[in-house]
Amino acid sequence: MIHALTFYLFAAIAVLSALMVVTSRNPVHSVLWLILAFFNGAGLFVLMGAEFVAMLVVVVYVGAVAVLFLFVVMMLDINFLSLREGLLRYLPIGAAIAIVLTAEVVALFLDWSIAPDAMTLRAAPTPDIAQVTNTKALGDLIYTHYVFLFQVAGLILFVAMIGAIVLTLRVNPNVRRQTIGAQVSRPKSEILAVEKVRSRGGI
Repeated sequence: MIHALTFYLFAAIAVLSALMVVTSRNPVHSVLWLILAFFNGAGLFVLMGAEFVAMLVVVVYVGAVAVLFLFVVMMLDINFLSLREGLLRYLPIGAAIAIVLTAEVVALFLDWSIAPDAMTLRAAPTPDIAQVTNTKALGDLIYTHYVFLFQVAGLILFVAMIGAIVLTLRVNPNVRRQTIGAQVSRPKSEILAVEKVRSRGGI
């Protein structure tokens, strides 16, 4: 009974936090609600017996991604009044898209059913928690059964990182840049001068 109540508590707070992320007008508040949603998701993983995944959610998503979002939002000088000016103009299009997506999700859930042979088609069934630790089970699934998909996901993230760097790169021709080849190939006459110094005179 306590396990079920804890699950419904975490799930309800996670859903509420996700709704507040979308509906909050202040982006800083949205990021804080997102952190709360991540914490509740980690709590759900703990209830499932996946403590290692819960720790990864807290360390990676809360400790890195969400905090990075928070710092970026707080550093950006965004004029929210100008962003809301075109709300009424695009409201009918957004409402139409939302209605279509809602109808598709409802139709999907009405026709959804579990295949009778779904459990036998799994590439790697979940091992017994009492016999295998979370870290070993997760490593066996990722690096043995799904290693190709794991490498493809890493490649996609790498391409996304390169794209973000290219989109944000700004080239300023007025900035003096270091050219290693020109520095190494400079003649001795440009970098060394022999002067005859008079006694008690100086240069």
